[in-house]
Amino acid sequence: MLDRMIGAARLSVETFEEVEHDRSATIQALVVVIIVAAFSGVGTYLSGDASLLDAVILGAARGVVVWAIWALVTWVIGATILKTPDTEADWGQLARCTGFAQTPGLLNILIFIPFVGWAFGLVSFVWQFVAMLVAVRQSLDYKSTWRAFFVILISFIVAMIIFLPVAIILFILGGGDTPAS
Repeated sequence: MLDRMIGAARLSVETFEEVEHDRSATIQALVVVIIVAAFSGVGTYLSGDASLLDAVILGAARGVVVWAIWALVTWVIGATILKTPDTEADWGQLARCTGFAQTPGLLNILIFIPFVGWAFGLVSFVWQFVAMLVAVRQSLDYKSTWRAFFVILISFIVAMIIFLPVAIILFILGGGDTPAS
């Protein structure tokens, strides 16, 4: 699993192809998502922006749910609306690739560092986005990175339509408190 995480972080097409076709790697992708969410949670906790429980435990749970739904939305859009003649994919292939594409998010553990923490968050975000481009391109058998970009863009919009009302309801039910309160 560590070799695959390193390969995904290096944006290795071969790694994403390997993960795509290895059905047993779905659990590994899930573990990557949990580890990355936990690292991000620790960084958030150390920066004082959330309780340990919310940042790490609930953050990992949220990360898994968001990953699974994001992979589903991306698969539906990429394998139907923006499908090419070469596209042949299922949810598992996309989930495995996008799960490993989250590996650069490990850098988020460093967001608590004063004055430069934001830079680690920015680098992590950009690196994860590029890894997601490679993951989507490979798992959907696209020849064009632009097509993968538009799948990600459309999927983001659809996912926000799904997640935003849920986030608003949870915020209201939580009394409107900020995470640090």
